[in-house]
Amino acid sequence: MMRGRRSGRLLLFFAAVVASSFLILPDHCEGSAIGVCYGRNADDLPTPGKVAQLVQQHNIKYLRIYDSNIQVLKAFANTDVELMIGIPNLDLLAFSQFQSNADTWLKNSILPYYPATKITYITVGAEATENPGNVSSLVVPAMQNVFNALRKVGLHKRIKVSTTHSLGVLSRSFPPSAGAFNSNYASFLKPLLIFLADNQSPFMVDIYPYYAYQDSPSNVSLDYALFESSSEAIDPNTGLLYTNMFDAQIDALNFALMALNFRTVKVMVTETGWPSKGSPKETAATPDNAQTYNTNLIRHVINNTGTPAKPGEAIDVYLFSLFNENRKPGMVSERNWGLFYPDQTSVYNLDFTGRGSVDVLAGANVTSLNGTTWCIASSNSSDSDLESGLNWACGPGNVDCSSIQPSQPCYEPDTLVSHASFAFNSYYQQNGATDIACKFGGAGIIVDKNPSYDNCLYLMAGANKTAASNATAITSTTSSSSGASTILSVVTSPCVVSYLSLFWAAILNL
Repeated sequence: MMRGRRSGRLLLFFAAVVASSFLILPDHCEGSAIGVCYGRNADDLPTPGKVAQLVQQHNIKYLRIYDSNIQVLKAFANTDVELMIGIPNLDLLAFSQFQSNADTWLKNSILPYYPATKITYITVGAEATENPGNVSSLVVPAMQNVFNALRKVGLHKRIKVSTTHSLGVLSRSFPPSAGAFNSNYASFLKPLLIFLADNQSPFMVDIYPYYAYQDSPSNVSLDYALFESSSEAIDPNTGLLYTNMFDAQIDALNFALMALNFRTVKVMVTETGWPSKGSPKETAATPDNAQTYNTNLIRHVINNTGTPAKPGEAIDVYLFSLFNENRKPGMVSERNWGLFYPDQTSVYNLDFTGRGSVDVLAGANVTSLNGTTWCIASSNSSDSDLESGLNWACGPGNVDCSSIQPSQPCYEPDTLVSHASFAFNSYYQQNGATDIACKFGGAGIIVDKNPSYDNCLYLMAGANKTAASNATAITSTTSSSSGASTILSVVTSPCVVSYLSLFWAAILNL
């Protein structure tokens, strides 16, 4: 954190570093993304053209389809919606046997519509290890042939190739640090992971906390599955704290990848969600629970919260699904995962930006952000813990810390505890006012008394990210503080924060 005794020259140095850094920012540097799966296993769905209008109307930017349907590809031309398209399991044999089949498919089914229709991912097969025919041995050869076809036309870096998995690919998922891949799939997974690492493609997985709860309600609480838990599950091997099932399942995969030394392979969630209706035995399948899960999930993802094992790391997530699909077999819930009915009306209200209120439905099982608690720094914490938490909040944590700069309302008293308290609380309120958002390695504590004083107003839940009138940019007439104001406002971009986090340690030691 830049404090008074070293602010002038350091701010100018930081401004210069940031300004020069923008010259080399990578084009793909972005935060987490929320997409939606567009399944079509129904006989009463609107036309692809109307679906494209619906998707744009609700500001959905990423869409997954399970094939390369020409009508769908045409409908999304010039919409700026990015598509993930699929090659079904039934086609894996043909794609794996002959390169010419992949070349022909690309030429006839993709290139005529690209780039007017934005295609960014191709999934080759889906949950192959769960397929009764055990087609997993065909997946990597098919992926390689699709990749080769893309490379021939110069698209292998623009369109990433991968395949999707169920969580059943793991033999252990609890505790997360014990996450391990099923050894029965070793011959399939090793070449797959090598392919993903070599080509910077993600490990795609379908994750459903709903089933974890439904299958074992005595061991998994509903609140834990819905991101609503007020308690924490502790990983005994790492000491990491988990407040929701989603993070625990993601980290089980992260640890499984690390155990095989594939640390650079990132996880992408290609399906997750919650059903809004079920049989009498499926008591958790309700509109309220579906809304709560998806709203909390979106907020969790959009805030780039990351997971306990990889805090702050962006992760792309696709919600399942766009529509209820009446032709799906199985339990009643299987036909009721949609965000919309086939007539295009909403099953429940959902804010795709992650900024809206959770409790839209009356009686929903949600936690309202009521602003009755604040997070401050513990005076019993060591200076190093406070400094670490302060630096993280004002850097990768994306908190506007301009109010604790010299001449600003919250600068005095110029103490580490005071400055850390302001930053801790801002991060806490911006990230749902949850217990985990006030941890800061044990340096944060939750209080029910407003810590605001004089003209220093602490952020409250539901307020703008800048704390009312006192969180303005630094307006000092000196050139150094003026430059700092500009830089501090720029680095609130998640992309820039992520990229510049590497500079913090060096800057803070100046």
